[in-house]
Amino acid sequence: MTKEQDLGQKIFEEVGGMGNVSKIAHCMTRVRLGIKDTSKVNVEGLKKAPGVLGVVEDDTLQIIVGPGFVNKVAGAMCDMAGVKLGEVLPDNLDSAITGEYTTKTGKQLVEEKAAATKASMKQKQNNTSGFKRLLKSVANIFVPLIPGFVGAGLIAGIAAIIFNNIQAKNLDADTWMQFVTILNVIKNGIFSFLVIYVGINTAQEFGGTPVLGGAIGGVTLLMGVTPETPIKNIFNGSDMVAGQGGIIGVLLAVYLLCVLEKFLRKWIPNSLDIILTPMIALLIIGLFTIFIIMPFAGVISTSLVGSINWIIAKGGLFAGFVLGTLFLPMVMLGLHQVLTPIHVEMIAQNGYTILLPMLAMAGGGQVGASVALWMRCRKNKPLVNMIKGGLPVGILGIGEPLIYGVTIPLGRPFITACLGGGIGGAVIGFFGNVGAIAIGPSGVALIPLIANNTWLEYVIGLLAAYIGGFILTYLWGTPKDAMEAVEE
Repeated sequence: MTKEQDLGQKIFEEVGGMGNVSKIAHCMTRVRLGIKDTSKVNVEGLKKAPGVLGVVEDDTLQIIVGPGFVNKVAGAMCDMAGVKLGEVLPDNLDSAITGEYTTKTGKQLVEEKAAATKASMKQKQNNTSGFKRLLKSVANIFVPLIPGFVGAGLIAGIAAIIFNNIQAKNLDADTWMQFVTILNVIKNGIFSFLVIYVGINTAQEFGGTPVLGGAIGGVTLLMGVTPETPIKNIFNGSDMVAGQGGIIGVLLAVYLLCVLEKFLRKWIPNSLDIILTPMIALLIIGLFTIFIIMPFAGVISTSLVGSINWIIAKGGLFAGFVLGTLFLPMVMLGLHQVLTPIHVEMIAQNGYTILLPMLAMAGGGQVGASVALWMRCRKNKPLVNMIKGGLPVGILGIGEPLIYGVTIPLGRPFITACLGGGIGGAVIGFFGNVGAIAIGPSGVALIPLIANNTWLEYVIGLLAAYIGGFILTYLWGTPKDAMEAVEE
């Protein structure tokens, strides 16, 4: 068996078997499992499994295994279960795979169902508040889009570098501008139609028809409207602008589409459903989107982005320090997901988000703290090996191995690492003009995505986070027991 197959099998064993898993998914670093009965999960056993860097218990069970490797592990687990990524696993899967079918009495089935329901209710009480569900939905909508953001953002960065060098180095403008144009066409395949992709994912998340969600997202582009045939804003009489209301408007409109679609399917006869439901839903929500949601969401999104720009411009050092310090605790609580639509909206309005470079400093603090621990805890071989494994990806902006494998278990280093991130954020806040043209990466990997040729300012902030996390951890954040000699 391969390494990923071994780990996949071990994960199944520690979560109560394949039959206790309802769904398999993954993000950039975590295998995410839907669990039927949480009482069957051996969390401590999962944490000790070779290759597991940490475990997060939320509405899904999240096993941190690191970037790249996570795709292979999740894929191997799906192959074992005979399902595709994100598909619901069939009941009695363990028995179906082994071919060992057992006959259970009615009493046993009732008792098992009662136990599963009790565990499920307990999990919902603990983990699925309205705000938690909102954050989960935001993640489900935007996380699948991140590879597109990263790829298109890097292509845009290459186009910007070529464009900036055409005049500076007396290049053949006609030839090189062809390359710039082609690269921008590829980049626009994501960003120009982002509202459609968001609409599709939003409809899928809230139980609607994905293509209808994409259509409502496309409505906000106002295709076919020209200066000669404008649509008037019913509130102030001004001409409507394509994209007005941005991503926030699309999220609201498609959510209402899903509500209406479910209502219509209850009342329209099956024989007419395929014809009437999509037509009525699109017509009503389309009109509501153009005349109500787009003007309303336009005010909200403009005010929100304007307020953030104002706070950072006025707050400078202090605003950057607070954002850099608090970002990792927000990540641990899942609160960072609410920032994703804000990043996307800032990119849509300004061409870049000034929030992301500040928040990315949090990972820099973890890197600096881990280097300090490496130096001070050289006799602790298991800790040193964990740091060696986590540092390369930490420098590239994937912080979970260092966070969950190193700093959080030790306690104080996590605090000093967060403060180191705050120092880096303060430096970025001082410069005030550092933005990212796409979301997804952080750390060194974010450098190619920095806008307006301000990558040097970003690097200075990142170095400040490294140094701040290192000094604070070296002087005050290293626990004495971690420095004691421990052999593997």
